[in-house]
Formats: sequence, C-alpha cells, structure tokens
Amino acid sequence: MNLVAASFAWPFSGNWRPRWLVGVVMVLLLPIAFIPLLGYAVAATRFAASDPSRGLPRWHISARLLTDGLWVALVVMLIAAPFAIVLGPLAMLIDQAHLWHVGDPALSRFYAYLAAAFALALPWGIVMLLWMPHATARFAADGRPVDLFNFPAALRGVARDFATWNLAAAAIVTAWALGLACVGLLCLGIVPGVFYAILVSAHATASLENAGPHPPQVAHPASW
Repeated sequence: MNLVAASFAWPFSGNWRPRWLVGVVMVLLLPIAFIPLLGYAVAATRFAASDPSRGLPRWHISARLLTDGLWVALVVMLIAAPFAIVLGPLAMLIDQAHLWHVGDPALSRFYAYLAAAFALALPWGIVMLLWMPHATARFAADGRPVDLFNFPAALRGVARDFATWNLAAAAIVTAWALGLACVGLLCLGIVPGVFYAILVSAHATASLENAGPHPPQVAHPASW
C-alpha cells in the first residue's frame, strides 16, 4: 500500500503551488487545452519515474509536450471509438425496452443514453486500465509513439507486474473517483479534483516503468 499512499501524496511535493495554479487553469480550459494537459501528464509520469522526490515538473509549452499530448489523445480516442459506436444502438434497445414510464420521448431517450453510458463505463474503464498505464509508462520513458498502440505489450506488462499494476490501478481508480466526487463542492471542486487525479495517475503509472525490466530514460531538462 506504500505505492498508493505515495501516489496520493506526490501531487503536493516540491514546489507544487505554481504547477497547480497552471494545471487548474488548464482544466478550466479543457475543451481547448486537453492536448497540453495530456502532454503534461506524460511529462509528470516521466518526472515521477526518474526521481519522484523532485516533485512536479514545471509547465513548459514545448513541441514535445504538444506532440506527447496529441499521441495520447489519439490512443484514448481509439480505445473510446468502439464504445462510442455501440452507445447509440444500446441506448435505442434500452429505450425500446420501456424500462421506465416517461411521457416525454426526448426525456426517455436521454435516460436511455444515460443508462447505456453507465453500462459501457465499466468495460471501457477495464480496457483503459489494462492498456494505458503500461503503455504510457513506456512511452514516457522512450518517447516512441508505437508503445502507446501496443496493446499486447501492455497486457504482457500487466501479467508480468500484476501486483504493482493492481496497486497502481487502485490508486488511479480511487483518485478519479475522489476527483469526480468533488463536483459536489459548489460544482467548482471538480476542477482541482481532475488535476489531482491526473497527477496521482501519473505517479502510479511511473511505478510500472520502474517495475519493468528496463530502467526509465530521462529526457533532457529543456523538455520539461
């Protein structure tokens, strides 16, 4: 459980306040800032893998930050695509099953889509946990985009480092549950909650690279 505790504490290590200030702003601007935010998540993973005692990396908008974010966004969309395709037909089946009595057809369809989204959330989350942590850890270490799309290698990593992956997955799931639960704090708490979940996930993901057979490669300081 030391890994989980360390992941939860890492977002507040080092000179964390200015990093958080920028990070919260980026989450607020998520529709236009998701690429650099994902790039920062990769940089944070790389930083945590090399020396977590240094705390969070500073924000530096660079070509590497943007390209890293773009590659991660592409693989996330690739994973989400099959579930997005199934969402409509599944919602239609749920709506036709008349599981609830709603006079407004539009509201009935909304409930059906909501139910379908909840039904698909679990398998989507499992695929994300099986795929992304190991893939992101290797990509952060060597900078090769092909690692992000290598699902068989990610599965082999889960089998090889199952105990570490299990703890990392527990930290990631718990952090995101806590982050999203912060929506109840005047609907503003979700913003720092999401950034906190990203940082916890980065630290937990970095532990998988350290558990693997190859040591992480540290990027030149100019890329941070």
